[in-house]
Amino acid sequence: MTSNQNILVKLNQAGFRLKDKWLVKGVSLQIKKGQIVTLIGPNGSGKSTTAKIALGIYKKIDGEVEKYTNKVGYVPQKISIDWTLPLRVKDFMVLTENLKDEDINEALSLTGVIQLKNKNLGDLSGGEFQRVLIARAISKKPDLLVLDEPVQGVDFTGEIALYKLIKKITDELNCGILLISHDLHTVMSATDHVVCLNGHVCCSGSPMDVAKNNEYKALFGEQAYQILTRYEHRHDHVHTSKGEIKKN
Repeated sequence: MTSNQNILVKLNQAGFRLKDKWLVKGVSLQIKKGQIVTLIGPNGSGKSTTAKIALGIYKKIDGEVEKYTNKVGYVPQKISIDWTLPLRVKDFMVLTENLKDEDINEALSLTGVIQLKNKNLGDLSGGEFQRVLIARAISKKPDLLVLDEPVQGVDFTGEIALYKLIKKITDELNCGILLISHDLHTVMSATDHVVCLNGHVCCSGSPMDVAKNNEYKALFGEQAYQILTRYEHRHDHVHTSKGEIKKN
């Protein structure tokens, strides 16, 4: 075990090549208990590949992966389901896991969808289904939770609610989370460390440090930085009834 008991997984100059093409190269990062690390970058930048390296799905990699836990939960970007099947939420929860009813109830309660336990998957909204997927991933109380674009198919209000839920899960379970997102703006309030990828690590650090980085601006545009600056202004203080600024 590592001398730092809180580290769950560590990548050292990790990369993966398919045939003669590098999908991602030279990625170094670590995830600790209670920490949310977010991977951002354009499509094809290596975000999902990096997550699969961390999970140990890809074996023949460049560099090293040091893994200090086997208790891992995973919500993939895509999942194949026959929506015509009359599959209830509680049946879906135990498709590949042997779970006690109390574990199912606890996971569904934490994600706010316990009332959907007997509902068919095909009748769920996009946001409800994502919450069920997350509930399934946390049902065995993992140390490390990997979420690949967990807000896809959800409107903006639903995205914010899901990111608040992800932060709540970290606090409740004290697990580390590797989160993949296409949008730093919506995740910045719920993330501790950001790694910006474009086939390699362009920049990394706190959300605002990354937003100020020239490579981030080159990838996402100056407008993205301006949005984040306004976000930081709104959230680093509150205004009193007299219009005075009061720091949080």
